[in-house]
Amino acid sequence: MIDGLAISPPVLGRISIGKVIERNGKRLPEKDDAFTVTSLVQNREGWVHHPLDEALRKGAADRKLRSIPVTVLFADPHLSFRAQYTAFNRVNGRPMCSGDGKTCRRRTPEGLSTLPCPTPEDCDYGEVYGCKPYGRLNVRIEGQEDDLGSFIFRTTGYNSIRTLSARLTYYQALAGEALPCLPLTLKLRAKSTTQSHRSAVYFVDLVVREGMTLEAALQTARQGAQQRKTAGWDQAALDQAAAAGLANGAFEEGEEEGVSVVEEFFSAGDVPDSGATPAVAGSSLAAKLAAKTLSAQAPADGAAPEISAAQTA
Repeated sequence: MIDGLAISPPVLGRISIGKVIERNGKRLPEKDDAFTVTSLVQNREGWVHHPLDEALRKGAADRKLRSIPVTVLFADPHLSFRAQYTAFNRVNGRPMCSGDGKTCRRRTPEGLSTLPCPTPEDCDYGEVYGCKPYGRLNVRIEGQEDDLGSFIFRTTGYNSIRTLSARLTYYQALAGEALPCLPLTLKLRAKSTTQSHRSAVYFVDLVVREGMTLEAALQTARQGAQQRKTAGWDQAALDQAAAAGLANGAFEEGEEEGVSVVEEFFSAGDVPDSGATPAVAGSSLAAKLAAKTLSAQAPADGAAPEISAAQTA
């Protein structure tokens, strides 16, 4: 294993809500009210749809994909869904800082450092880089061929992060090591809030497979786990290998993946252009950080793309 390189679960494609489009020479995120399952290949129109996308839409009302039958790969919910406070360099997509509210790993002029993480609201560094919660969920879609492959769903929405974290924690408490065999559905929900001016905002939930009770799903999961164990499947060893791989690097995303993440979820308006020294009122530390780090990490003549926020809640 290469030291310093995070080994994340193998990805066969992406599950997204909306897409990034090009308008007036700029790449902008566009909202949607349904899921799209894409491959890892792009063309001029964007990400190419995965064959499973069409198969799933056939039985959906109005061909709107608002639920996807899935299972998770791991018994540990924190391996299937990984959420941290994260900051990216908006120009080159490089991850700059990632923390859990207690400690963080951060790029500094001296290299990677482990520092306290006060959460974005109370962090001058986070204010400069527009730090926000960022989650990644890896799931298997029913009908895929690769038993160890997965589809990744990314989100910076508080509602999605809270809901997915709670659901997986509760399911693990009930199913234990049988969690990877629990038949689930990734479901798109809508809600209205005062902050959204009562218009619908969408978030993602993880519920028991449609047509099943929780008790029936748990029984199915335990039967499936026993069959796997009889066949030689070692779930504990798989979880251990996944945990070791993820812990092998400071950041899960590299620069190449970071660029697409920034386009879709992190607004350039949250941070100043890279060619200028950021001015954060009442925060000399933020100004110093921006002056040193942004100039060191981003091209002097580069300008962060203007991206409007268009992600799920």
